[in-house]
Amino acid sequence: MSKFKISVVSYLNSKPFIHGLKESGIMDDIDLQLDIPSVCAQKLLDNKVDVGLIPVAVIPLLKESYIISDYCIGAVGKVASVCLYSQVPLNEIKTILLDYQSRTSVTLVKVLAKEHWNIDPEWKNAEADFEEKIEGNTAAVIIGDRTFGIEEKYPYRYDLAEEWQKLTGLPFVFACWVSNRALPSGFIAQFNEALKKGMEAIDTVSNEIAAGGTYTTDVAYYLKNNISYTFDQPKKQGLELFLKHLKSL
Repeated sequence: MSKFKISVVSYLNSKPFIHGLKESGIMDDIDLQLDIPSVCAQKLLDNKVDVGLIPVAVIPLLKESYIISDYCIGAVGKVASVCLYSQVPLNEIKTILLDYQSRTSVTLVKVLAKEHWNIDPEWKNAEADFEEKIEGNTAAVIIGDRTFGIEEKYPYRYDLAEEWQKLTGLPFVFACWVSNRALPSGFIAQFNEALKKGMEAIDTVSNEIAAGGTYTTDVAYYLKNNISYTFDQPKKQGLELFLKHLKSL
């Protein structure tokens, strides 16, 4: 039997998932690929993988989509790693550069601008090294591991998950485990069990990563407090509302 192809985001927030998958017997049945969010999404759209930890804004673009996991990349309040950075306050921002690595975050900032902040900036798709172009009234959305260590670099930082909760009262879901076809129930159960093992090993994962010295952030705090992994009913409600907002943009 051919292996199920799985694309997973290679950011810090997915390390517990990767740990759970690698430490379980499911590795015999999968081809695990590490990618940035936009590549995860494109691979699933192009049918190059069977499952992806994809930005949720991509779900409506799939011909078929199945959320197969009890876990996600979500946040209740501050997520810390998806923010709008600026030299000036919101009402003075004229242009916002959009991080090329994720569709969900750049869509979320547009929803917030329209529904929450009441601003109408010019939107520009960013390229590599766009972080260095935050100046004057040009702001930028930066996501993922590149946000660590720049917390104090810009005078204004708006956490997009926190701002979403202010607007809606709901948590935000950035990415879900999605398949582009119906998968065997036995595999889905095995897959979820592997992810559960990763969740149960967050302390071990945090300690190993922190010992490596790769990240400038408090790894344990980030994984335990900023990221909320359980795809529970409030997150499902938040996701449903966000997908409705997408249609109005």
